[in-house]
Amino acid sequence: MTRMTTRNPLMERLSRRGVHSLEDGELLALVLGRSRQGGVARQVMERGRGVAALFRAPRSAFPGPSGLTAWAKLQAARELHLRSLAEPLAARPLLDNPAATEAWLRAALVPLEHELFMCLHLDNRHRLIHPDVLFRGTVDGASVYPREVVKSALAHNAAAVILAHNHPSGVAEPSVADEQITRRLRAALGLVDIRVLDHLVVSAGGCVSLAARGLL
Repeated sequence: MTRMTTRNPLMERLSRRGVHSLEDGELLALVLGRSRQGGVARQVMERGRGVAALFRAPRSAFPGPSGLTAWAKLQAARELHLRSLAEPLAARPLLDNPAATEAWLRAALVPLEHELFMCLHLDNRHRLIHPDVLFRGTVDGASVYPREVVKSALAHNAAAVILAHNHPSGVAEPSVADEQITRRLRAALGLVDIRVLDHLVVSAGGCVSLAARGLL
């Protein structure tokens, strides 16, 4: 008995022309299908006016069981993307790979509407051990506690760290508060022989290194 197969024009076009030939809605249809969960996700994307809205929207933006399924699949897709970007950071010293480090941080932080403070724990060859999200704030800032940063670095047996946080405003210029907390964290971590190599401020407008500015 011959089984009938249904042609999928999107998959055929992807196969012939590549994934870049597909529009946002078509990519979403491939990930979620043209089902109720796909419809919920398309509404979130249209309300947010862009793909980034899908990843920064809270769970509450995806109502009902279909919404939960859509939200979970999108979060899984985002996490896989972030992990793929992080893999080179574990293989090479981060200071030798600034473009990959910035790409990972921008993918992780730029879509967010709230401020997030991260600590990238590094081994003695300055390769990534683990990226740790330590503090979450509002659109105006996050409270950063040196004790928690030291605890996290010791728990991961870090030899050095790179600090990073985002500015949801879209302006990556370090603030006076950013400079002050960097000095406090460098002093606190120095007491346990852990070096602060840099503090990166990330926004949609770019990435600024406090070390490159001579502020570390």
